[in-house]
Amino acid sequence: MASNLLKGKKGLIFGALNEQSIAWKVAERAVEEGARIVLTNTAVSIRMGTIGELAEKCDTIVVPADATSVADLENLVDRTMEHFGGRFDFMLHSIGMSPNVRKGRTYDDLDYDYLAKTLDISAISFHKAIQVVRKKDALNDWGSIVALSYIAAQRTLYGYNDMADAKALLESIARSFGYIYGREKHVRINTVSQSPTPTTAGKGVLGMGDLMEFAENMSPLGNASAEDCANYVLTLFSDFTRKVTMQNLYHDGGFSSMGMSRRAMHTYEKGLRFEDVHQNQYPFGKGGE
Repeated sequence: MASNLLKGKKGLIFGALNEQSIAWKVAERAVEEGARIVLTNTAVSIRMGTIGELAEKCDTIVVPADATSVADLENLVDRTMEHFGGRFDFMLHSIGMSPNVRKGRTYDDLDYDYLAKTLDISAISFHKAIQVVRKKDALNDWGSIVALSYIAAQRTLYGYNDMADAKALLESIARSFGYIYGREKHVRINTVSQSPTPTTAGKGVLGMGDLMEFAENMSPLGNASAEDCANYVLTLFSDFTRKVTMQNLYHDGGFSSMGMSRRAMHTYEKGLRFEDVHQNQYPFGKGGE
């Protein structure tokens, strides 16, 4: 049920591709809560996805922009301010892509040109976007900037690859720029560490299905959905969180505080029992001695 949480606010949302995107859910909910928005993604993503349908639903425009290009970002911010007739109040960075993951390169066999692209797209673009809006004085005082992160920035998770490095850099940027922008304009900058979520980008992570099942079993509240994440992000755009900044905020059903859950232990024990039976039956493997 809408409660006009963002009534009168305006914001820029990066990264909506299709209905599975967290950014898509944030856009829908922001408009439901009274905000006006502008949508952006790369020209290729706009052609591949269905963001036009979202723009029509949200009664807004889509401005193509490569978030790694400062020139594109400057044009994006100019057009956003033109659309709104002035400064805006919030910005969502929901961008992440690893060529190494897409090409199947493992962490111990990275292509370093791909790694540079991973960091630029998934993290440095966040710095570029903040720097552009700050230099253009595009955000109102007490504005809010949020980027989506993942716990692989703190813990090693098999298959997440160089995206873990990108998320660690993303969170560092939020802290470093959070101090500068907060001191000057009271603009707050936070990252949200979301549960594994089956977005288009997320599905590219090796073993994503198993990872989601493991997180579901470990989390006392279960995995947070894209819709859950959108609701949480909206609170960070609202005036109720005006003194929350430079934080990495876990939105993962409690996963980040767990060591071992009963459900995960039962799953593990079943695996052990199967392994014990297998080894007793074939002590030297199926090939015998």
